[in-house]
Amino acid sequence: MARFELKLPKMGESVAEATITNWLKQVGDKIEADEAVLEIATDKVDSEVPSEVSGVLVEQLFGKDDLVQVGQTIAIIETDSVTETVQEIPAPVAVAAIEKTVDAAKEAVAVPVDFSNSEKFLSPLVKNIAKEEGVTVAELESISGTGKDGRVTKNDILEFVKERASQPVVSTAVAAVQKSITAPVVQKAAPVSLSGGDEIIEMDRMRKLIAGYMVASVQTSAHVQSFIEVDVTNIVKWREKNKVAFEKREGEKLTYTPIFMEAVAKALKDFPGMNISVDGDFIIKKKNINLGMAASLPNGNLIVPVIKNADQLNLVGMAKAVNDLGSRAKAGKLKPDDTQGGTYTVTNVGTFGSVFGTPIINQPQVGILALGAIRKMPAVIETPEGDFIGIRQKMFLSHSYDHRVVDGALGGSFVKRVAEYLEAFDVDRDF
Repeated sequence: MARFELKLPKMGESVAEATITNWLKQVGDKIEADEAVLEIATDKVDSEVPSEVSGVLVEQLFGKDDLVQVGQTIAIIETDSVTETVQEIPAPVAVAAIEKTVDAAKEAVAVPVDFSNSEKFLSPLVKNIAKEEGVTVAELESISGTGKDGRVTKNDILEFVKERASQPVVSTAVAAVQKSITAPVVQKAAPVSLSGGDEIIEMDRMRKLIAGYMVASVQTSAHVQSFIEVDVTNIVKWREKNKVAFEKREGEKLTYTPIFMEAVAKALKDFPGMNISVDGDFIIKKKNINLGMAASLPNGNLIVPVIKNADQLNLVGMAKAVNDLGSRAKAGKLKPDDTQGGTYTVTNVGTFGSVFGTPIINQPQVGILALGAIRKMPAVIETPEGDFIGIRQKMFLSHSYDHRVVDGALGGSFVKRVAEYLEAFDVDRDF
């Protein structure tokens, strides 16, 4: 008999960790090759981890809700093969937990750590020292900073590293095990219906994540909005004229979304100050334009798949990307990497009949554009022969942006440029 290490697989260039949400197989269960062993979640995408071999599950190295780094061993499967073996795992639970913690500490130096999860402000210098010394996010959180507002300084982290080096790693692991054993488990009691007729439903995992993201974004960014009305009559006429031919030639439905996305991508190239993110006191200018498109799932939850390098796509390519991500989102088949790396987000509130909205910024981005419903409106039309009243197709663009780094001039100019591209749409253009 041999033991096979089931590791958390690589799930995309920008995905470094995942949370275990459910074990589909328990210790002692037989497993076939390619059969799902557990379910994991990265950001808001759920997926399964299949076994590469057939055998019996003999060890679960992590529990439900544990955070696991890509490449870490998460389970041991006993097989008939002798090609791959691992060291026997000692029986006592405390010893196994200690060895697991020691191994994780050793691997922390090699595995990239995402310090964006830390609630503390960390300067680039402190982050670099932490990476070089293998300091984990949890360890950084435990350091009492002596800087302004409790910030961790260079001397703070160097002193921590010095003290840690003088202590055996095993003692730290033992302390962690003892803490997990002795720490009281506090569970919040479920609310009770006073009338007896109310239905009480616990939020699912994704809704809890969304709730946390929304509150954190409002607390992080100074939200401010700019609104602009756009005449999209030419776009409506062009789509009505070409949607059948487009679907026949390209095999894709032509919606308004790719047309709007094309205009947003162009405007971001004109105003790169909107294609940034904020890290503490630093502004990061993004090289690529990756557009997130907020999508509502059948269960009512929200997800934001990302169109990578959107500025490099023509209208056909944009339509294919929008339709692909939209259909896979509805079918629950998005991959973890599909929701990573966005630099700016667009949400279509007009789908639900809203004229405009005030969307919440998708962190760590600094702007999000809401597309309102397209409506027939009476409007003054200016011509060389004079002004007259006509029926036009109009909509509102609502731009929310982070006033910490985006002033009204930039935020207003950006959404105005999007409007200009839409109103200047060529009715004689090809696909």
